[in-house]
Amino acid sequence: MPPGREHRKCTWDGPDSVRGCRPVSTLDVLAGKASWRAPPPARADPDLARPPIAAEDFAQAVSERDSLHRPVLLAEVLQWLDPQPGQVIVDGTVGGGGHARAMAERLGPGGLLIGLDRDPSALDRAQGVLAGLPVRLAQANFCDLPEVLAALEVPQVDAILLDLGVSSDQLADSTRGFSFWSDAPLDLRFDPTSGEPAWRLLNRLSEQHLADLIYHYGEERYSRRIARAVVQRRRREPLRTAAELAELVRSVVPPERGPGAIDPATRTFQALRIAVNDELKSLEIALRRIPQCVRPGGRVAIISFHSLEDRRVKEAFRGDCRYRPLTRKPVRPSQQELADNPRCRSAKLRVAERTTA
Repeated sequence: MPPGREHRKCTWDGPDSVRGCRPVSTLDVLAGKASWRAPPPARADPDLARPPIAAEDFAQAVSERDSLHRPVLLAEVLQWLDPQPGQVIVDGTVGGGGHARAMAERLGPGGLLIGLDRDPSALDRAQGVLAGLPVRLAQANFCDLPEVLAALEVPQVDAILLDLGVSSDQLADSTRGFSFWSDAPLDLRFDPTSGEPAWRLLNRLSEQHLADLIYHYGEERYSRRIARAVVQRRRREPLRTAAELAELVRSVVPPERGPGAIDPATRTFQALRIAVNDELKSLEIALRRIPQCVRPGGRVAIISFHSLEDRRVKEAFRGDCRYRPLTRKPVRPSQQELADNPRCRSAKLRVAERTTA
């Protein structure tokens, strides 16, 4: 560690009333139950039988498969992690299986891709996408990776990928509340069976706690104005759906203008999602525990989508002697990828190598 550089830790854990809401891990193998999912055998599908394709061609293949989440920064991930036959790689956020499939195709029959996700629906979709490939799937939080590897009797792996974004499949699921336009209950949980839904949190927090949550987790300058509007609204009737909350926020937050402008509700939804899923705490725990899971010389790649995540990744990579940063600045999507997939505009990729420390 360079002189004078220390690893700063976030000291704000959120309002007291939020601290008890952290969903517990759903890694059933730790409780003696079988939660591992093996993708089904290979089907007579030319897409699955073909050899690995070049990264630049993979995005087109992805767009032709409606159920497959378009992987962000795919070519860059493959370049930095460089999957090789026989390696063991972890995709800690398997989602729709886009990154996982591209990596698993390069591992060959002697390799293994371990895919984790907290969202059971994502694992169901990934099973079909990854059929016939050397993959093991488990419903688990990536901060529980050491326990996952112990259950699989895998001492260390060659590379780890975390994509911290919300998947297109989650946004498209009208029953989950991730979309601003959804008339479904505002849930926002990655695992719908665990923890407290966002609508309930929204309707029970005090105005002060709600304002703090939106400010700290959403970096929203109008947090107090939004919290006041929520409390006034719920005196008449509780807020229940994503569309109701988005409309309320838009009524008190001025719209942004110019290139890169986002919906006024974006930061509020981000804050609630982070709180409901305890995302930052999971990331902090994972960053401390990941080095014990990676062999010396192995690599860790993390894609973040907002400054709260990116700051924690940057500080861990620079401040923990077990990491050696390989990307001086975060890798951003190319202009072509931005044109093809505008949702990736906030993505930042950082990569580090496991040292011998």
